Amino acid sequence: MTEAAAELPAPPEQARTLFGDRFADAVRYAELLADPGVRRGLIGPREVPRLWERHLLNCAVLSEVIDPDVSVCDVGSGAGLPGIPLALLRPDLSITLLEPLLRRTTFLEEVVKLLGLANVTVVRGRAEEVMGKLPPVDVVTARAVAPLERLAGWGLPLLRPHGEMAVLKGDTAEEELKAARAALHRLGAVDATIVQVGEGVVDPLSTVVRVVVGESPGGVRAATRRAKAARASRAPRGGTGRRRR
Repeated sequence: MTEAAAELPAPPEQARTLFGDRFADAVRYAELLADPGVRRGLIGPREVPRLWERHLLNCAVLSEVIDPDVSVCDVGSGAGLPGIPLALLRPDLSITLLEPLLRRTTFLEEVVKLLGLANVTVVRGRAEEVMGKLPPVDVVTARAVAPLERLAGWGLPLLRPHGEMAVLKGDTAEEELKAARAALHRLGAVDATIVQVGEGVVDPLSTVVRVVVGESPGGVRAATRRAKAARASRAPRGGTGRRRR
């Protein structure tokens, strides 16, 4: 039996200032997370009292490191974090919410429709499955999906050359980055740094690991898989091959 969720607290003044004319939509999204989001198992009921500070605002400030008018893929989007707060705050971004679980993509599609997010597309699938099938993006985002080394293996191959992965991490960011540096190099990364964002909005500040790739996002193996996927997409369907019995 699902534990009853606590009451959603009133939004802090920082939320009103940050979201501006999309503040009402941000409130509606918080309400959707706190009610159907909890009932459908997308977030834990104990997260409701801290939805604003720990989730919506924490994700929205990621926009500080994302350039204008770029394409973004939110890998393992779950309940839409950080992708939906980014979409509310930044209508200039073209955002893909990538999520493998049907119950989550169903929720995301409902949210996108209810909030009128014309700059958002929901795609059901895993990063390793859609590589070469989705157009490469400028930025890959993620939050609480996996350790950095594993996440880079999923996310970096989705980037265009010289694109960037910007992922929200916690207290283990420096440790994860240190452990992942060799793997990042193999995956085509040319730079990796840690920055903190959200001054005046969140306390503590949000920690972002930024990984920039060079000419070969994901490394040699990813390039091979992209080429194979591209050939498969160009292959004629039906064909004249031998029928299976």
